Amino acid sequence: MALLTLTSDIGEQDYLAGAVKAVLLRQNPSFQLIDITHQLSPFNDPQAAYIIRNATKQFPAGTFHIILVNLFQYKPDHLLLVKHNEQYYLLADNGLITMILEETPQELVALPMDKSIARNTIACADVFAKAIDELANGKSLKELGDASISIQVRNPLRPITTSQYIEGQIISIDHFENVIVNITHEEFEAQRKGRRFKIVFKRDEMIDRISETYADVNEGEKLALFNAGGYLEIAINKGNAAGLFGLQGFSEKSTSQYTQSRLFYQTVRVYFE
Repeated sequence: MALLTLTSDIGEQDYLAGAVKAVLLRQNPSFQLIDITHQLSPFNDPQAAYIIRNATKQFPAGTFHIILVNLFQYKPDHLLLVKHNEQYYLLADNGLITMILEETPQELVALPMDKSIARNTIACADVFAKAIDELANGKSLKELGDASISIQVRNPLRPITTSQYIEGQIISIDHFENVIVNITHEEFEAQRKGRRFKIVFKRDEMIDRISETYADVNEGEKLALFNAGGYLEIAINKGNAAGLFGLQGFSEKSTSQYTQSRLFYQTVRVYFE
């Protein structure tokens, strides 16, 4: 019985998320389906990569991760099936896979799309369903598509580092409006080198210690911690950090369409002393 996860930016306001599940189960009723989320922000690849990376690594080897994100950035004549660290990823060839993995995929093939059918989300789900079923029934990866294809490559969003500071971008805001920054605990400690530090955001807000839990500070006070995924998080105990501080997630449009002051509120800088 194949285990499948579903992640998308299609929302749950209409029929589409349910219809995708129907397509998968029509192919094989024994598929076990688990939703990660269907509420990813449209066209926000750094957020999608962060959420998918940290969710999928918790699943057992051999899990199939269907990713319906930004499917039509390019007119698709193929989709991707990737095998990496014993996990399978099925998604569009739009550069997202290298952002998720933060490295080159170990194995992949291009899954062809029938030129006679419409290019839509249901059609993509159907291609994925058939590929998963064939793999589950003993076919090899290379039997399913073209392994020689050159894929779209995009680099993951990395923090800026100097000897005096590390500057990260806000890549996600969670359900509680806690703010997640693309600085990992490992990167933080590597730059810190045992020094004191100040986490600075919105020009005049500052935190100078790392908490273990939200309860380390009084209700309504701000704090910083490293979350379950190992990323820096800014929060308010029983409060709304993003809304109260005017913090917003990273946008690729920010450099061209937003003012510099607004861009500042999408960044968090850690100074070392």
